[in-house]
Amino acid sequence: MSFLSHLECGKCGERHDADAPQNLCRKCGKPLLARYDLEAARETVTRATFEKGLDTLWRFAPLLPVRDPRHVVSLGEGMTPLLSGGRLGLPGLLVKDETGNPTGSFKARGMSAAVSRATELGIRRFAVPSAGNAGAALAAYAARAGATADVYLPADTPAPIWRECEAAGATVHAVKGLITDAAKEVQARKDVFDVSTLREPYRIEGKKTMGYELAMQMGWTLPDVIVYPTGGGTGLVGMWKAFDEMERLGLIGSARPRMVSVQSEGCAPIVRAFTSGAEHAEPWENASTKAWGLRVPRAIGDFLILRAIRESKGAALAVSEGAIAEAKRAFARDAGMLVSEESAATLAAVRAMRDSGDLRGGERVVLFATGAAWPYGL
Repeated sequence: MSFLSHLECGKCGERHDADAPQNLCRKCGKPLLARYDLEAARETVTRATFEKGLDTLWRFAPLLPVRDPRHVVSLGEGMTPLLSGGRLGLPGLLVKDETGNPTGSFKARGMSAAVSRATELGIRRFAVPSAGNAGAALAAYAARAGATADVYLPADTPAPIWRECEAAGATVHAVKGLITDAAKEVQARKDVFDVSTLREPYRIEGKKTMGYELAMQMGWTLPDVIVYPTGGGTGLVGMWKAFDEMERLGLIGSARPRMVSVQSEGCAPIVRAFTSGAEHAEPWENASTKAWGLRVPRAIGDFLILRAIRESKGAALAVSEGAIAEAKRAFARDAGMLVSEESAATLAAVRAMRDSGDLRGGERVVLFATGAAWPYGL
């Protein structure tokens, strides 16, 4: 089912066993990335392989980490629509709509892959720090797998998220502070498997399928620009990884989109690092934004995010809370979509880039609506 070969540190290149539970690199403490035998896969995997099959992300199973399909934990995630967004203010704009995923966000993709692979390796107890959507997704997929979940949320996380996690049987812990403070509490535990963003190697594998789907939906081409909201950054890094895999499989050519990372002005460590030319992003002090998923003062995969942006000749952009709020209204008014603040931030960025001339006429631009409005309120 899977051409999974091994795990490789995204920083130092150290090789790790893919058939044992792993968190960070034992040598340098940085994220591990799943690697596949792409030469072998190329002999059997074609465009036609992916153009038919399951109506979930698991149609891409040869390039996902689960070896035995009996271990797949699925709620119908993935294969989300690519919608016209022309009335949102940019001719030809497309929206990859992730709001219809189980639990209402793209986080379902990552948790499906992570929980599936972890349970295949014998893990039954999970924990995650979350700004909201990741916790809800872990709770649901752990329940589906018959496993347990502990979710650590900042104390000011909106109540619907708490209720969603608890309804799925998760134990929810209130943490004073931000997601980085919640992460410290998870890391202090030794009796659970930590599925924090990029602290295990397989959530990114679920999220990379957004890249596979996008290429397939666009006739095995890629857009000129991808605009993506960035907290922990797994979606952006995952798609960049997917594009490399697809080229090596002969599914696409060498052309790449410019990757645009979007953050809030109230928490923009990636934007600051990109602007200054730094390889790593210093923690953002006093992070504050209503885009809960963007309230990530420090991302462990910062160097991977910045690498993808720079290799693509892309950009990192911070938008104001006012621009996010107006973009959220525009999504509903002009496109009939009730999206989260994180999603709305991408439209705010597209508008800013249009007005500044950073988007050229005729370019194919895709923005990602990564989550629905309903868990956080309208």
